[in-house]
Amino acid sequence: MHATTLSFGNMHTHGDLLVKLLKARRQSFIVERKWDLPEAEGMEYDQYDTPASRWIAVHEDGEVLAGIRLTPTTARCGMYSYMIRDAQKGMLADIPADLLSFEAPVDEKVWESSRVFIAKDIPSDKRLEVQMKLMRELIKAAQDEGAEKLLGMVPALWPRWIRRLGLHAEPAGPVMEIEGMRVQVAMMDLSEAIH
Repeated sequence: MHATTLSFGNMHTHGDLLVKLLKARRQSFIVERKWDLPEAEGMEYDQYDTPASRWIAVHEDGEVLAGIRLTPTTARCGMYSYMIRDAQKGMLADIPADLLSFEAPVDEKVWESSRVFIAKDIPSDKRLEVQMKLMRELIKAAQDEGAEKLLGMVPALWPRWIRRLGLHAEPAGPVMEIEGMRVQVAMMDLSEAIH
């Protein structure tokens, strides 16, 4: 099992891994969760998939098992910045504007994690291993980019799995229900994280 961080600068060295990641995202978010998201050629994408972002894929034997997108909070593409900030500004109809208990940061040391998924068909005895691989690569990729904190909308049960990783995180907003899932924005401190 491998974890790879992809960027516009290195995707050519990883064959069709980014395509497979976006296809796995489509399966997870559009097919299984039935979210109304943009798609083309069997891939899910949105306005935040830009050269500023990084994509992390956990993969084995040509299959993507899990993924996540990492975006700097300083990102800009047209009128968009990053998902949590744009939601707070009322630009995203499906996400409540009161998702954060403070003003969304624009800081080179804070990155957003989004579009987190683990393939539904991963056997239960392998899920923790996949999750750990994904989170360790996320921490490494974020720290490599100079991030000290990660802001992300995560399932409301995040305190359980964050402790398993030996990480420190704080709630950054209320628990909400979005698309049938209980979620909450959390701020993870990477200063003591080891990848």
